[in-house]
Amino acid sequence: MTIGITMGIRSAATFFLLMLATSAQAQLYKSTGPDGKVTYSDTPPVSGNVVQKKIGGGAGDDTDGLPYELALAVKNHPVTLYSSDKCIPCDDGRKMLKERGIPFSEKTVKTNEDIAALRKIASDSQLPVLTVGRDKQSGFSSATWGSALSTAGYPESSRLPANYSNAAPVAAAQGARPAAKTTAPAATANSGDVPPATGNAPPGFRF
Repeated sequence: MTIGITMGIRSAATFFLLMLATSAQAQLYKSTGPDGKVTYSDTPPVSGNVVQKKIGGGAGDDTDGLPYELALAVKNHPVTLYSSDKCIPCDDGRKMLKERGIPFSEKTVKTNEDIAALRKIASDSQLPVLTVGRDKQSGFSSATWGSALSTAGYPESSRLPANYSNAAPVAAAQGARPAAKTTAPAATANSGDVPPATGNAPPGFRF
């Protein structure tokens, strides 16, 4: 009788260990249903769930893999950097964001279409422009940017995973229709209230 009980216990233990090993190798899925309820499972979501993705995906997969505090800040107050070529303040701002471990998207301002897109975001004419949620900062200031990030809930020091990297910069007007050609583009670019370019800055902006 004792032998039978012992073998039964061993069989149960072996089965339990096998189940643990199988679970460790299984994919973990996150799904969001129509009612907004988030569910985690080791099997793909059933039909009807609106979102399906693997947890712990690669760098840049939304907020997957980010610490909770950082993921929450990214979700509620996304950060975008508007920059331009040969702009030292832009380089300084980008460096600060990376050193503090801030996930951000970068949009470059080079063409008249980019300038028009940026004008819809910030009325100030100084680059770089940083948006933290609805907060907008024109020109680089380590103290001001740092305060805006802290207010938005971003950690004071980097908590990014070692393999994280931000997406490549894109044009500020990416996706906009190409501007119609004119017979006098130079005059058009400098007409109205847009002053000519100063140094390396786009027309109407300064560093």
